[in-house]
Amino acid sequence: MTTQNKNEQRTWLQDMKRQKRGVPEGLWLRCDGCSATVFRNQVEENLNICPECDHHFYVSTRNRIRQLLDPDSFEEWYADLMPGDPLGFSDRKTYVERLSAEQKRTGMTDACTVGRGYMRGRPLVFGMTDSAFIMGSMGSVVGEKLCRAVEQATELSLPLVIVSGSGGGARMHEGIISLMQMGKVSAALARFRKARGLFISVLTNPTMGGVAASFASLGDVIVAEPNALVGFAGPRVVEAACKITLPEGFQRSEFLLEHGFIDRIVHRSQLRSELARIIDYCVN
Repeated sequence: MTTQNKNEQRTWLQDMKRQKRGVPEGLWLRCDGCSATVFRNQVEENLNICPECDHHFYVSTRNRIRQLLDPDSFEEWYADLMPGDPLGFSDRKTYVERLSAEQKRTGMTDACTVGRGYMRGRPLVFGMTDSAFIMGSMGSVVGEKLCRAVEQATELSLPLVIVSGSGGGARMHEGIISLMQMGKVSAALARFRKARGLFISVLTNPTMGGVAASFASLGDVIVAEPNALVGFAGPRVVEAACKITLPEGFQRSEFLLEHGFIDRIVHRSQLRSELARIIDYCVN
């Protein structure tokens, strides 16, 4: 074999071994609603809604504030509140380690963010629970932030909007301290209502457990995004415990609207306008 042929063979072998260029990771995602593979950028530009089936994907706290409130109008309150470890809880890892990992991963100190902002020029107090942080479970910081936000809305005579996105209920890592937050926030809302304040509760997928069993269900007006899962125990738990076959769509927002549990289902693209309209109707 000539030197030229050897060089050509070596080059060919090198080309065969060269790593092929693939699709960049994270470019596509699979829709939970229709199982279609959709372009991530297209979904994000569409308010995190599937362009094929209209499925509403998860929205982070930062993006939710950007979608609902006027630009640069949000002033966060109580950002320095940090969760403790009253039980010294440990399962696969300690609670302290779990909190630290969640804080690094999400950039949040806990599952709740509250503050003051403007929605189409209307001042309000805004709160949100985020399922990205330990499934949005209700710990002492979540309850304390919400309670303080309700009290500030009462003092300032401002409408209150809380967006709930919590797949978990009371946070077991904090025991009874977590459970008492349900009553604490509910009591604050009772005082807010007595002061004739307006509370709009927005339910997103999922809103479950102690959140659904307390403040999320106490709105003067309760709206939900389409096909949001809302309830106390999940459908599989209810089905297993009651040994019955549940109706189709059980605990989804359309089912809840039909049975009078919520007042309206609002598409995410219309949510900001509808909330502002409700405030105008109820406050002015």
